[in-house]
Amino acid sequence: MQFLVYILVYPFLWLVSILPFRLLYAFSDFLYLLIYKVFGYRKKVVKDNLRLVFPHKTEEEINDITKKFYHHLCDMMVEAIKSLTISEKEMKEHFTFSNVEVINDIEKQNKSIILMCAHYGSWEWIFILQKYVESKGFAVYKRLANPYFDRLVKRIRAKYNSHLITTKETIPTLMKAKVNGERTISGFVSDQTPGADRAFHWNTFMGIKVPVHTGAEMLAKRLDMAVVFFRVKRLKRGYYETTFETIALNPKEFENYEITDTFLKLVEQQIEEAPQYYLWTHKRWKHRNSVPPEFQ
Repeated sequence: MQFLVYILVYPFLWLVSILPFRLLYAFSDFLYLLIYKVFGYRKKVVKDNLRLVFPHKTEEEINDITKKFYHHLCDMMVEAIKSLTISEKEMKEHFTFSNVEVINDIEKQNKSIILMCAHYGSWEWIFILQKYVESKGFAVYKRLANPYFDRLVKRIRAKYNSHLITTKETIPTLMKAKVNGERTISGFVSDQTPGADRAFHWNTFMGIKVPVHTGAEMLAKRLDMAVVFFRVKRLKRGYYETTFETIALNPKEFENYEITDTFLKLVEQQIEEAPQYYLWTHKRWKHRNSVPPEFQ
């Protein structure tokens, strides 16, 4: 059945991917009508999240952010599909880096790097970074239930010499690379919510106390990897610019959770500047009423 789904869906995805950008975003507008207007996909979750973190905004402002968010969400969906056939030249035109020398300078110090980001702006095309750096690229991801689509996603990323690894594979993979003397650059989308009963650290995020993932920081300290935040800015439709900011060159010099807390503050800055580009459909604040006494 999974293979049947794959062979039925893949031709459609491929056809969408070869559309010129003008038609691609026309298709995105059509998706917006379906997802937001017709089906109202997670609309309640989105508005509840926005009301929670922006209690002083009016309902009109909440509605405006919501509509802009769904437009952006649909754009990201078609951009992910475009990854199937987009050329390297097009990718470099649409996803640029303002200061890639930050990464290059760390590489010159022979240090591996952890890139931390949030579900903000666009993270689909960050893999073109491999064309500007020398380190071996990894990205931590959640394996897809359909093995055929899972292999497809891995194949797309491999075009730019990036390798997807699951959470369980992360430590052994990066430890092996360190033992072998390989310099790596690994991407972590670190704003998800861990289970309340498994969290080592809680802190405020957008004014709400929540459990926080600390895996990237702990791994950086364990393997002495530099930690860099990448900020994605949407310049105009289909065009993004990434700026790198070093959080920690020598992570062992930082107190526990200091790196993680700095990352959260940087994410908050992005959201405050343009909230419509954050992924409001996930339930980031669902554990807010379960704060253990020791973290209150």
